[in-house]
Amino acid sequence: MVADRRSPQQSAAPEKATLIDEAVAVVIVNYRTSKLTAKCLAALERERSAFRKFQVFVVDGGSGDGSAEELSELVKQREYRDWVDFLRLPLNGGFGWANNQAIQRLMRADEPPEYIHLLNPDAKIETGAVRALAEYLNGHPRAGAVGSQLFEPNGSRSGSAFTFPSIRGEFSRGASTGALDRLFKTPPISIPASVPLEVDWVTGASVMLRVEALRQTGLFDEGFFLYNEEVELMWRFRKACWTVVTEPRSRVQHIGGSATGVHDRRTISPVKHRRPIYVYRSRTRLFGLTRGPIVASLAFAAWLAGHGIWRMRCLFGLGRDATRVDHELRNHALKGYPRKHDFVPAAACIDSEPTNSPAWMDNGWL
Repeated sequence: MVADRRSPQQSAAPEKATLIDEAVAVVIVNYRTSKLTAKCLAALERERSAFRKFQVFVVDGGSGDGSAEELSELVKQREYRDWVDFLRLPLNGGFGWANNQAIQRLMRADEPPEYIHLLNPDAKIETGAVRALAEYLNGHPRAGAVGSQLFEPNGSRSGSAFTFPSIRGEFSRGASTGALDRLFKTPPISIPASVPLEVDWVTGASVMLRVEALRQTGLFDEGFFLYNEEVELMWRFRKACWTVVTEPRSRVQHIGGSATGVHDRRTISPVKHRRPIYVYRSRTRLFGLTRGPIVASLAFAAWLAGHGIWRMRCLFGLGRDATRVDHELRNHALKGYPRKHDFVPAAACIDSEPTNSPAWMDNGWL
């Protein structure tokens, strides 16, 4: 027998990983975050070698601050020009509409992608994050969407997978009272996972979608401007019997709120600034499209009832002032109630021509 003369290091060297055969396109929507988008592209350049066909589509959503010009020049550079495309939109039509614009154009290519990875510009991906998502979709044919595990800048885990909103959850959100959560056995909104886990929905900050599922269910609903559009899309996925999964092997650091200034972290300030009106409108539209008029109305009332309890507790010094948002009650009462258009779907078809403007803007829904 001939002895193996390789060193231990040589013997243990792993074989080169096989290429992902499925075509993958990453869509990044930029809005006044050109520096973060540039860093995101640099990180994605390291991911290319894992794929047979890998492309990136950067969309500028009407930034108007010079971002479009900066990014247009950036993607012309030698290291990007062969695999990064750029689209400059004339207006800020929102997250869903901007992504739809890119996806519908991607579908007109000679070899359209089979998987589409939506990635926020303020997401810092770790090596192998994109590959992990594609590998999961490859191994699970009924998975329509798989999302990354997000991390805060300090390294702590951030909310990445969640349960669908409910009437009980809206009451809990308004009341901010742990004793009531225990009494009514309110399930947690965020779902931690150390292994791949099927969930209701995953954040759109880093999620890979199966094109076959999008063909069946439609793209983002263009009645949303910002927030909850990915929740509504994944509701349609689940209804059509596609699974939605969180994949902890795909690790992404996420700043959050870089483009909007809307944050969910309690540590930012004892009193949060007023939230934009579209936050309330999007929440109500989500309930309207997924649960119908009765549940949408009950969810609206449930938050008001819960918030009333929270205010009563504050009178006795028991409320959580750290969670207070400026003018929240007023804005919820005046802007969060269901309206007729909240029950009118506006999901785009993947093979349709891109629209010139989103439904929410054409119809004045906000």
